[in-house]
Amino acid sequence: MRFIDLFAGLGGFHVGLASLGHECVFASELDTHLQELYEKNFGLRPHGDIRTISADLVPSHDVLCAGSPCQPFSKAGGQQGFDCPRWGDLFGHVLRLLKHHKPKFLILENVPNLERHDNGDTWSQLQRELCAAGYEISTKHLSPHQYGVPQIRERVFIVGSRSGLTHFAWPQQADEADLSISSVLDKNPEDAKPISSHAKKCLQVWQAFIKAFPKKEELPSFPIWSMEFGATYPFEKETPHALGSRRLRKYRGSHGIPLSWYPAALRMDGLPSYACTKEDSFPHWKVLFIQQNREFYKRHKKWIKPWLPRILDFPPSFQKLEWNCKGEKRNIWDYVIQFRASGVRIKRPTTAPSLIAMTTTQVPIIGWERRYMTPRECARLQSLHELKHLPHAPTRAFKALGNAVNSELVRLIGASLLAPRPEHRATLTAGDFNRLGQAEPANHAAI
Repeated sequence: MRFIDLFAGLGGFHVGLASLGHECVFASELDTHLQELYEKNFGLRPHGDIRTISADLVPSHDVLCAGSPCQPFSKAGGQQGFDCPRWGDLFGHVLRLLKHHKPKFLILENVPNLERHDNGDTWSQLQRELCAAGYEISTKHLSPHQYGVPQIRERVFIVGSRSGLTHFAWPQQADEADLSISSVLDKNPEDAKPISSHAKKCLQVWQAFIKAFPKKEELPSFPIWSMEFGATYPFEKETPHALGSRRLRKYRGSHGIPLSWYPAALRMDGLPSYACTKEDSFPHWKVLFIQQNREFYKRHKKWIKPWLPRILDFPPSFQKLEWNCKGEKRNIWDYVIQFRASGVRIKRPTTAPSLIAMTTTQVPIIGWERRYMTPRECARLQSLHELKHLPHAPTRAFKALGNAVNSELVRLIGASLLAPRPEHRATLTAGDFNRLGQAEPANHAAI
């Protein structure tokens, strides 16, 4: 079949569908550097901004693929949805091409929050418009780690067909028991970037915290927020914003530092950033985490207090720890590490955390080798390891990979969605189905 690849990026849709024998006849990508790479990898030069391309210039096609920018709907972004001045209108241009060319099938990908954005109103609107354009649709949240690729990266996939989806089944999940991030790692890669001395020192400080923790107890499953150790500012019935600067002076802020030490105009600076929000009450999850951390400090104050000054030299995101290795050996260097805005995250070495396009500082760290993953290793997490050309600059490479769609998930979905219909299967052999990678039937939620 002939397909088009919108918001093409590195070509995850292209790799997935081309591996099944389908032909890409048109691609669109705004970034000129990625256009050049796409042409080098696939021999097809993408057009630019889809908003400026007439539908008549797009060749006829059987399948429309699109993984439009997720920022308008992501929880990490501004969540402006269709009102986003930069990306909010892009889905309208996908619909424009669907209505003009009426391809048989569509495959869309975006962040899971798309379905929850604006209390579900955004997804309801998209659903109505796709159905009005003539498509029966089905959606499912999928992550590469469910299909043998060691990366946890949940995305919502939307498939559509103009002739119904009775033939379609979402791919069945694989066994996750044998997953290991080691399967995508190179041995002593020359281009591997070692972690900085500052990051190493931070991890050493947290390792000292973990070593001092009572051996008879499990490390907490909630995020450890060291700024709550010794803090007394109000958070349950009222917030610092509601209380006001003058009344705050009698409380203690981050790490127990008296707020009276700050001039009135700068008093909010003595609080954790999450406590400075302009709201009269905190959401339940925030109240719970603050409460858990303060109770934790009261129970363990004896050994935490002498440790606490060591964490003060680091930025706020380094002062928080997420230990996701319950019951495992308490050695940070045995695991996969990620420095996130939400804190230092420690994960078992079975899977990598989701690749993020916004910053190279959040590239996964291989603890036992004291280094960041390389672009080529991260390409394997997106099932794009066969690409000959990636961006030369690591910053660009990690950004492009963080924005990419996982090609293995595309392949599995395409194998089911684009397979010959039952009435045409009589002449196909079992070997043909194996070649196509046909998924076994499974329940799907047609909408």
